Amino acid sequence: MLQILSFKGSVNFLRHALPISIMSLILVVLSLVSLGTKGINWGLDFTGGTSIQLTFSKPADLSTMRDTLDREITSGAVVQNFGSSRDVVVRLQTKEGVKSDDQVKLVLSAAKAQDPDVVQKSVEFVGPQVGKELAEQGGLAVLVALICILIYVTFRFEWRLSVGAVAALAHDVTVTLGLFSFLQLEFDLTVLAGVLTVVGYSLNDTIVVFDRIRENFLKMRKATPTEVVNASITQTMSRTIITTGTTIITVIALFLKGGTLIHGFATSLLMGITVGTYSSIYVASFLAIKLGVCREHMMPVQVEKEGADQPSIMP
Repeated sequence: MLQILSFKGSVNFLRHALPISIMSLILVVLSLVSLGTKGINWGLDFTGGTSIQLTFSKPADLSTMRDTLDREITSGAVVQNFGSSRDVVVRLQTKEGVKSDDQVKLVLSAAKAQDPDVVQKSVEFVGPQVGKELAEQGGLAVLVALICILIYVTFRFEWRLSVGAVAALAHDVTVTLGLFSFLQLEFDLTVLAGVLTVVGYSLNDTIVVFDRIRENFLKMRKATPTEVVNASITQTMSRTIITTGTTIITVIALFLKGGTLIHGFATSLLMGITVGTYSSIYVASFLAIKLGVCREHMMPVQVEKEGADQPSIMP
């Protein structure tokens, strides 16, 4: 009969660690292949372009407006509602030899053909050079965050645990970006904010598990590292279920009802939190065990004082 409990009622989570780790490795490889072949569908924040916000006097017909804008200088226009069915945002990519003002005039003309009372609320333009700088700074922000986390976790925990934590974070970011690349979802600044949020969320979950692992290594002196990790994950599982469950409910609400402007943010959170929850168990903890973490690594360093070995002389 399959042994489900491994140590004093702890669930043997790590019995599935190897196949799930192999699955995670496959996901990372597929994500890297997709990023290398398809790339990322950069939004206007990174490629440069024009964003026009319009307010109609009645609910706008987006399909008709997309067909009207399917012209040479406005082809590929993204037409979406934001806030309400009467508020519309039109996003146009920069085209060589085409002036932004001409694109804005065509958009406004198409909108007035549908509703003469339409009001142009704002026009924003992002140049290609600014978009390129934003893309570079966004990638640098993720890299710096991972390096700072590695330094922080190294000082707080033993280096084997820190490597496991950073590997889990890199796994979460790579798989999330890979899904955006494979599905060719638009990647804008809100999605980048979602990815950085996933890094913090996943790290917090991993830190909670690692704190308990460190405590249990000092308490469970006769247990093996695998038994200690299983016990630690079991003890923190209720917290993980409650935290992840309530977060997922909120993110799903944002995904379904939050509107177009934060749809990418909610999508990145939904993907990242799902991947990050199991990576804290089956990537971070399992990798730490494979690197040989044990009780001796958690023991505080004993500093001997000079002359401590000499017998004291009482007057």
